[in-house]
Amino acid sequence: YLYERETGKEVMMNDPRFLRAPTIFQAFYDAGAKVAVVTAKDKLRALLGKGLAFDEGRALCFSAEKSDTTSKAEHGIDNASKHFGLPVPEVYSAELSEFVFAAGVQLLKEFRPDIMYLTTTDYVQHKYAPGVPQANAFYEMFDKYLTELDALGAAIVVTADHGMKPKHKADGSPDVVYVQDILDDWLGKDAARVILPITDPYVVHHGALGSFATAYLPDGANQADIMARLAKIDGIMLVVDSPTACERFELPADRIGDIVLISTENKTIGTSEHRHDLAALNEPLRSHGGLTEQEVPFIVNRVLPELPNEPTLRNFDAFYYAMMAAALAG
Repeated sequence: YLYERETGKEVMMNDPRFLRAPTIFQAFYDAGAKVAVVTAKDKLRALLGKGLAFDEGRALCFSAEKSDTTSKAEHGIDNASKHFGLPVPEVYSAELSEFVFAAGVQLLKEFRPDIMYLTTTDYVQHKYAPGVPQANAFYEMFDKYLTELDALGAAIVVTADHGMKPKHKADGSPDVVYVQDILDDWLGKDAARVILPITDPYVVHHGALGSFATAYLPDGANQADIMARLAKIDGIMLVVDSPTACERFELPADRIGDIVLISTENKTIGTSEHRHDLAALNEPLRSHGGLTEQEVPFIVNRVLPELPNEPTLRNFDAFYYAMMAAALAG
């Protein structure tokens, strides 16, 4: 979710026009490979499928969320739900991710893609802490499908886009610093604009509360003073200006405000209290987006002798090591 300075609007970054480079999937496709992409939520589908042509029989890209409305012309497959014999799952459910895995297993058998990307939803991780029955059931399901993919000979890398931490008080209520309310009090109502990248339509499991925010300040504001004051607020781990944030976190400067804020391990950042619908949070809040949620799994189903014992890995290295694993498997 971002603020477009040129239009003055807040928008969700789910339109392919926001892409600034071809995707890895397009590169594989352009090289003649067969590509399959299955995403849980439909918000990612257009981005992931950019540059793929579905009329040549070498590409599939669809979402579990809208699997009953897929067409061969737009997704490479007609009615994926019917094709795989899987009911369309509820978007707020573990079954949404299970659809992705089940479809992936069938695609590996039927379509035989050269590269396949299965991306799930973090609904379960937002709702349930590790070790509780619901979380355990999810990973048992996950393991079952990984076993099937492995048995079919796939070189697999499992990783994640972020970690997850509890973000609630002792009574289970969300622990939030509402930065828009603070800036309204200091600068006047709506003089500044706080943007939360986690914002999307799927608010049931996180209420649009995460660990990262960027703020656009009005002309003439004393930025250094505002940053110093924000840094003193309990629950705020880091406050930096845009150039510093962009260099440190590899962010696009034109999509970041004047300052960036990151919360501590068990706090989240909100805009204004009245703007967050928390009625559906029936479990203690868990969320992500900050420095304390950076560590993620990186699991490969092949022994990679070239991999150092303690490598510095990024999640997007998954594609490089998946190719290495595939090469080792012949």
